[in-house]
Amino acid sequence: MPHYLPNEFENNKTTKMKTLKTLLAMALLAIGSVSMLTACGSDDNDEPEAPKTNISLRKCSITDGTEYQASALTEVTLSYNTVVAVSPQANITLNGTKCAAASSAITAMDVIVTLPTLEAGNSYTLDIPAGSIVGKDDATASAPAYQVKFTTKAAPQPSGQIPAEPVTASSTEAKALYQLFLNNYGKKVLSSVMANVNWNNDCAEKVYKLTGKYPAMNCYDFLHICYSAPGSWINYDDIKPVEQWVKAGGLVQLMWHFNVPKSEGSTDYAFYTDGNTFKGSNALISGTWENKWFYEQMDKVAAVLLKLQQAGIAATWRPFHEAAGNATAKQQAAWTKSWFWWGYEGAETYKKLWRAMFDYFKQKGINNLIWVWTTQNYNGNSQQYNQDTDWYPGTEYVDMVARDLYGCDASQNAQEFSEIQAAYPNKMVALGECGYGTSGNTRTEQGLIGDCFTQGATWSHFMVWCQGGQGSTDTMCSDEWWRDAMQSDCVITRDEL
Repeated sequence: MPHYLPNEFENNKTTKMKTLKTLLAMALLAIGSVSMLTACGSDDNDEPEAPKTNISLRKCSITDGTEYQASALTEVTLSYNTVVAVSPQANITLNGTKCAAASSAITAMDVIVTLPTLEAGNSYTLDIPAGSIVGKDDATASAPAYQVKFTTKAAPQPSGQIPAEPVTASSTEAKALYQLFLNNYGKKVLSSVMANVNWNNDCAEKVYKLTGKYPAMNCYDFLHICYSAPGSWINYDDIKPVEQWVKAGGLVQLMWHFNVPKSEGSTDYAFYTDGNTFKGSNALISGTWENKWFYEQMDKVAAVLLKLQQAGIAATWRPFHEAAGNATAKQQAAWTKSWFWWGYEGAETYKKLWRAMFDYFKQKGINNLIWVWTTQNYNGNSQQYNQDTDWYPGTEYVDMVARDLYGCDASQNAQEFSEIQAAYPNKMVALGECGYGTSGNTRTEQGLIGDCFTQGATWSHFMVWCQGGQGSTDTMCSDEWWRDAMQSDCVITRDEL
């Protein structure tokens, strides 16, 4: 213990007492201040509110005043500065039509607005009223109103002048048929169905039974001409089925899966290349067995065509279709070949075969055909396949250009149409064949024809393939597809011709 003198002790004591009194006074003053604050305040509900979250739009996936491809624009993404949700009372609209909207599964700060099907060559306003987008954790916070305007590109139109008359058809009926296509091109699409590979109207009757309307056209295939004979199970010389169809007001389409013997003297016929020794190049060389068969079969078909011509019946004519097959694949492999014999030896041989038929039928006096060439890049997959422009027989040999598409949606149809029309601006473009596609064990339905037309695929006509086993029509499109097509404003049915 320190030693203090008496006076030092008293002085030190006095100093400590003064300090203690000072500290006590300060403490009492502090307590009084707190009491005053408490007394002057009110209950907890009157405390100042924390500022609401300031929700603002950082980015929109489309730009105001910009033009877009209708088929490519299906949704709009809105990116905000915080985590957001779509209010249950939201009324987000496109030209007055309510749109579905939801928070993105990828980032909680994005909202995805699903757009209805857009029409080509139209103006749109996407309207998002104030209060539609709210805070995820604080529904009292909301984004201000937002509006964006945009347009869609007009449907592709032929950049060149489509001829007023067909390249070789000179009959009155053929000219009238061509003019019908020309008058409706870009405005309406003519409907058609494939006969079930025989010489009949069975599938067309089933479409009528289902929808109450007949397709405008019926397509017949000369696939079985090699078996045709009076009294046989099929006789192409009997043209009554075609005459009946025409008398009822229908139009005629013709095509040919050209069967050939797999080897010399064989009665096993095929049109595929697998296991087939028939050479298209030899078919053009006199004295070969291929040449003999080639012209014998053309004579049989020509005889039927002349019968139809004498009966006043004109038709579209689509031979040697899908010639390129897989041959235009960007990545070549052993399987990237044509699947039909007429294309297996390449573009140059193929074009000679087409022109040989064209010239031979002309020599025979056949003038009732509208010649339709089918371009092919494996079901329209332009990302993996090049266009087959090298296979085109030539402007003077073709009236229309077709594409065969299976299981392609409306946007794919629009893309294909646009590419083909750009490549052949002086020709009408048609959907030569359509139906479901296959992917493993699943089937992909063809895009609804009305949606295809709206998005820019203004095909001259479409033809649904037979034997699909879908629904009641025995074709490759479902009953729902057919009902939609036959009541669509853009589709011409037989009763409307």
